[in-house]
Amino acid sequence: MSYANPTSLVSTEWLSQNMSAPDLRIVDASWYLPNENRDPKAEFVENHIPGAVFFDIDEIADLDIPLPHMIPSPEKFSSRMRKLGLGDGNRIVIYDGSGIRSAARAWWMVRLFGHEDVSILDGGLPKWQAENRPTEDLPVPKKERHFTSRQNNMMVREKSQVRKNIETAKEQLLDARAKGRFEGVEPEPREGLRSGHIPGALNLPFNQLLNGDGTLISGSALTAAFEDAGIDMSKPVITSCGSGITACVLAFGLHMIGHRRVSVYDGSWTEWGLDPDMPISSGTK
Repeated sequence: MSYANPTSLVSTEWLSQNMSAPDLRIVDASWYLPNENRDPKAEFVENHIPGAVFFDIDEIADLDIPLPHMIPSPEKFSSRMRKLGLGDGNRIVIYDGSGIRSAARAWWMVRLFGHEDVSILDGGLPKWQAENRPTEDLPVPKKERHFTSRQNNMMVREKSQVRKNIETAKEQLLDARAKGRFEGVEPEPREGLRSGHIPGALNLPFNQLLNGDGTLISGSALTAAFEDAGIDMSKPVITSCGSGITACVLAFGLHMIGHRRVSVYDGSWTEWGLDPDMPISSGTK
């Protein structure tokens, strides 16, 4: 089975051939967990795909909320996109330094705020570099471009909605964290978080959607992975993870096979696990 939305994923060969197109904009959205001890912004300055701009997931966020990288207001998102030279009429291609991980978060945010012409680079910077394609350390001149921001609230879920869904079960909840964290037998990478998962959630670690080289698995393999995790493809899905990053990898995978009723729990386990009033489960469902 091929992808239902094939233009949402571009190959390194395609980008190499099209990177000089006047309407194309390339975005580096690299982000790493605190325990990885990597500085994505510093790495970008030293080495990026020619013409790329840096999308700072931790700054293009609501900084008034004591949770990491929660979605910003439409006004802030529009302002940041405009200053990066990303806007209406652009074809945006996003990559990251892991293959496909945080690029999916930026892809989801761009679509959340109304811009549909956005794709992810399959395999990201690691594949690009493995093929000896060019990179540079030059600053990219940015020409501001208007970005029309229209937030699609159907694509995002808040804690109260997820809490209510435990009783109603109208939407399936799918957690992208590793099995050990989901089952509560491995510690969370952030201090102060309880272990376990949201009651009723299913588990599909996001890396099961990726090949060994960081590229996305085939459409038929995606369908099989979601179905093996217990997902009914005829029903809506909420994706969750540690802090709303890799939940977007699951959302991207569902998009690639044509699932149209997918939302992301923005606060994810960081928000849920910090709240002692929220119920938790451990072990398998």
